[in-house]
Amino acid sequence: MSQKVLDRLKQEFGEAIWETHDQFGDETAVVDPAKWQAIATFLRDDSRLAFDHFIDLTAVDHHVRRTPRYEVVLHLRSTERFHRIRLKAAIHAEGDALPQIDTLSGVWAGANWFERECFDMFGIEFRGHPDLRRILMYEEFQGHPLRKDYPTQKTQPLIPYREGVNNEKLPPFDDWEGMPFGRQEHDRHPMGTHREVDGDGRRNILGFEVE
Repeated sequence: MSQKVLDRLKQEFGEAIWETHDQFGDETAVVDPAKWQAIATFLRDDSRLAFDHFIDLTAVDHHVRRTPRYEVVLHLRSTERFHRIRLKAAIHAEGDALPQIDTLSGVWAGANWFERECFDMFGIEFRGHPDLRRILMYEEFQGHPLRKDYPTQKTQPLIPYREGVNNEKLPPFDDWEGMPFGRQEHDRHPMGTHREVDGDGRRNILGFEVE
């Protein structure tokens, strides 16, 4: 049934629908970012589509692998028509400027916090958002931690380090602790290695002695 949604979008917006595909049963439309808000509003208001359920909004950083670098992803569902759709819009930024796209917070109120999370984690600016500020990180945080080029060892203390800590994580936590698996650096503990042998005897990956 969701294929009919894609057909309706193509009929209404023509060349603004750049691409459509079906992956694992999820119909997806890649759209012109300039029409992002207009397409979302149409999906909500058209009686044949009736997308009244905002599910999720997030972003992807395709750093190095693809241009434009950033992609905003929206998931919607109709509780009346029982169909679903995924919208994608590729956006880019010049120099140090933040990538921008129109807010959907006026279309679905639930988009408000999701857009704040994308701003916080990816540095994507949603034009027209009523309160675009960090939602997970503290206000003094520098950078956007889910960007692919965010330094994995970067530390940003709110208060001075304890004397003697010397900007290092304390045992049993290793340097990669708390990072997404894809960002972890396994130089010290290669993948698949669960134990190490040192002068103090056999220890597991956390540094505790084992028999």
